[in-house]
Amino acid sequence: MLPAIAVDIPVPAEIHSSLPQARLQGTGVLRFFGLRVYEARLWTAPGFVAEDYARQPFALELVYDRRLEGQAIAERSVAEMRRVGSFDEAQAKRWLALMTKAFPDVAATDRLLGLHDGQGDVSFFHNGKLTAQLVDADYARLFFGIWLARPSSAPALRDALLGLAR
Repeated sequence: MLPAIAVDIPVPAEIHSSLPQARLQGTGVLRFFGLRVYEARLWTAPGFVAEDYARQPFALELVYDRRLEGQAIAERSVAEMRRVGSFDEAQAKRWLALMTKAFPDVAATDRLLGLHDGQGDVSFFHNGKLTAQLVDADYARLFFGIWLARPSSAPALRDALLGLAR
């Protein structure tokens, strides 16, 4: 296990009570056709094991660099979740409805944060304000797997978040 990186980024206030020993595991930038979309930050508790992410508490924070529609973020999330694992259309519809509520339209410097308790309880925040919650371990594994699972469509970002980038 690699040590957390030392960067002067404050721990988001919305995770203090749920993840009191949070530390920045890693950070990276998602680019699309060379343009920055967001900076991602993974906040973990000491002893975080990447291969077992779905059963550990952590927070994933995205700080956007441009305007995006929440509906588009939700739809893209469902498509990316299919890379991580399979699920039926009823689940896809339920999860899309949840994410449409959880992810409002964003502009540059807006933050979306997903907090996972390690047991399937997920809370979403937009600029520190709670937008949605659910308890669904399958959803949590697949959604956060977009960034943390080996079949991620952005393996360099995954490595950076996990502190594996060299």
